[in-house]
Amino acid sequence: MQPTLFQIHPLPRATFQHLFSANNDQLHAQHAERVVADSPTAFPCRVSMQDASAGETLLLLEYQYHAVEAPYRASGPIFIRENASVANFAPGEVPELLRKRFLSVRGYDKAGYMRDAAVTEGHELPAAIERLFANDRIAYLHLHNAMTGCYLAAANRAG
Repeated sequence: MQPTLFQIHPLPRATFQHLFSANNDQLHAQHAERVVADSPTAFPCRVSMQDASAGETLLLLEYQYHAVEAPYRASGPIFIRENASVANFAPGEVPELLRKRFLSVRGYDKAGYMRDAAVTEGHELPAAIERLFANDRIAYLHLHNAMTGCYLAAANRAG
């Protein structure tokens, strides 16, 4: 049996572009704020899929990462680096940002209902993805930081 090829999908920068020119009052009205990274691993950007460097400016904002008409609809805080370029990953490629974290992997069906989940060390993520995608009911995966619960990225079957 061949392994399931998967692809990691960061968030598109265009979704957040209008926020970068907003003033503090405008950001606050949208449940967002500017922050400055003060740690090399505490500010993971969901667009570039890279940790911000200490001193780098980011937006911290509420993001609805699971916009489904189901009880599993969800939002949470995310970081976007001010100078982020959208990451593009080849099928099967796992970015360093994910490889070095303890992850929660949540599998959802087409209607947005969670059907299975796993926790895994990031360097073992491909095996967790393979196990979850072996279930034909699972249409897509969400990857979260297992410790804080924050959304990091989505994964789909490649091709």
